[in-house]
Amino acid sequence: MSSSVRVEVDGEVFDVVARGDRPGQYDYAWISGPNPGYGFGSARSDGGASTMADHEAAIRSFLAQVDPETGYIE
Repeated sequence: MSSSVRVEVDGEVFDVVARGDRPGQYDYAWISGPNPGYGFGSARSDGGASTMADHEAAIRSFLAQVDPETGYIE
C-alpha cells in the first residue's frame, strides 16, 4: 500500500506518494504547476524513509530546474 501527503514549498503544491512496494521511492505530482500530470520521482539508495525536509529539498531542486516559460525541465 502507498501513502501520500500534500506538501507546499515556495507557493507550489505537490502530492508526494510513497511507493508501497519500493521502500524509499517517491513520486511527486506538481498539483499547482502549469502542466497537468507533470512531476518527478526520487529514490533513496538506502531504502529508508525520507523526512519532510528531504521532500522539501527535492521539490526545491526540481523547481530550480524548471523553465518558467514552459513549466518543464528543458
